[in-house]
Amino acid sequence: MSSVARVTEIIASSKKSFDDALENGVKRATKTLKNVAGAWVASQDVVIVKGKITEYRVRLKVTFVLAE
Repeated sequence: MSSVARVTEIIASSKKSFDDALENGVKRATKTLKNVAGAWVASQDVVIVKGKITEYRVRLKVTFVLAE
C-alpha cells in the first residue's frame, strides 16, 4: 500500500535561539497536524533592534502523511 504525503510551511520564533524556534515550530505542528513524518529548515532569520538580536525565526517545511 502506498501513502500520500503533504508539505506545509510554517514560521516559528523564539527569543532564545534558532534551536528553540525549531522546537517551538515542531511542537506546534504536531499539535495541529496528524502523522507528521519530518521537517526541514528552509530558512533562518533574526530580528535586530538597536543592534541586538531580539528574535530568532525559522521557516519550516513540515511533511505529514495524509490519512486514508
